[in-house]
Amino acid sequence: MSTGTISKQSDLTVDDITVIDNKLLKRAVSAAALGNTMEWFDFGVYSYLAVIIGQVFFPGASNTAQLIASFGTFAAAFLVRPIGGMVFGPLGDRFGRQKVLAFTMIIMSIGTFCIGLIPSYASIGIAAPILLLVARLVQGFSTGGEYGGAATFIAEYSTDKRRGFMGSFLEFGTLAGYLLGASLVTGMIALLPHQAMMDWGWRIPFFLAAPLGLFGLYIRLKLEETPAFKEHMDKREELEHNKPQLTLLQMLRVQSKPLLKCIGLVLLFNVSNYMLTAYMPSYLTGVLGMSELSGLMLVMVIMFIMMPLTLMWGHLTDRMGRKPVIGLGALGLILLAIPSYMLIGSGNMMLVFAGLAVLGLLHTCFSGTMPATLPALFVTDIRYSALAIGFNLSVSLFGGTTPLITAWLVDTTHNAMMPAYYMMGAGIVGLITVLTLSETARKPLKGSSPAVATKAEAHKLIDKLRKQRGRKVQQHKPA
Repeated sequence: MSTGTISKQSDLTVDDITVIDNKLLKRAVSAAALGNTMEWFDFGVYSYLAVIIGQVFFPGASNTAQLIASFGTFAAAFLVRPIGGMVFGPLGDRFGRQKVLAFTMIIMSIGTFCIGLIPSYASIGIAAPILLLVARLVQGFSTGGEYGGAATFIAEYSTDKRRGFMGSFLEFGTLAGYLLGASLVTGMIALLPHQAMMDWGWRIPFFLAAPLGLFGLYIRLKLEETPAFKEHMDKREELEHNKPQLTLLQMLRVQSKPLLKCIGLVLLFNVSNYMLTAYMPSYLTGVLGMSELSGLMLVMVIMFIMMPLTLMWGHLTDRMGRKPVIGLGALGLILLAIPSYMLIGSGNMMLVFAGLAVLGLLHTCFSGTMPATLPALFVTDIRYSALAIGFNLSVSLFGGTTPLITAWLVDTTHNAMMPAYYMMGAGIVGLITVLTLSETARKPLKGSSPAVATKAEAHKLIDKLRKQRGRKVQQHKPA
């Protein structure tokens, strides 16, 4: 902390420090994480139903073409995510995080529910895949405002000392949603005849979006706005002459450095994420020749193990700092990606599991830290906008394309180790980015007052800041 920062903060009083209500914090974390759970529930459902969806909506194509068309429709949602970020981000910074997050929940639920309503190709012809594409674009548009808003909401509601742990519940929800969707589809495939799944069974998981969405909407509407945003609005109203709102292009120019850091971190985070969740099942079955059930079950078990590890890293990052944990994961990808894929490629089930476990453990270094790290890059008045834009640009360019690019590399080079090289490249970009970061653990968010859990903690913080300033003044006294 610089001398100037200490001098400024030493003038704070107890009333200037935000005391976070623990019950409100828990409700805020639950409400924000639920949206991520729903998004990844849909991701797990669609991924595991890809073959059936291809048969329902693209029946005239070959099996390979059906699968490509199914995943192509799924990937189309990534194209509009940056647009969603550009729309919902500024709205969240202007009107509040809570209102926009409630709206994105409504749109996301409608998009997912409507997929279950679409008639088959046999019923309405080419209109069926067109409607599927429209529904996916609606989902992608709403998702563009979801993650940035949810991460901002949790970060602004958390105390400075526990922001990492609270933020890790966002990714806990990601894993829970994916596992819930994948498990539901796997169970239905095991219980229902194939024709029943083709006729009506595949629709049921999408219909579940309605009650999930209504429940999430109810929780989000009951929430109050974040303390940091309310503080920002109060300060803005007190100014006699409000400074003009930055346009999108002005914000991109002024915030170019933190935006580039955000893109680099999200690249690291999402290449690791989509390699495990989207590409690994097809890699195990299509490239290595493992049975489909074995491949799917292995990935599901690894993700189940990753859930508590994500929370563990979130807790540890509040003690160790964000940079060491993210740096450890990035360095691990550089050093261990090739050994991990060698284990996976051995064909021995225990060794395959060990290789996947290493990759899963390294990914939790990012899933446990990014929800607290990314919002801390930006100041309060543009935090939602900048994070939504930076996150979704990186996801669209690097995260969502990971399965497609790695599959193309393996097919073109006939080298099954290409995914490992791709992950190493992400690790290098991530490690370089980490070296440019300032440590933000246990510190207030940019543009916000310190946030603590109790009044007693606020008094201790005031005393600590005054002592720090006293030592600084003493050191700078002339001899």
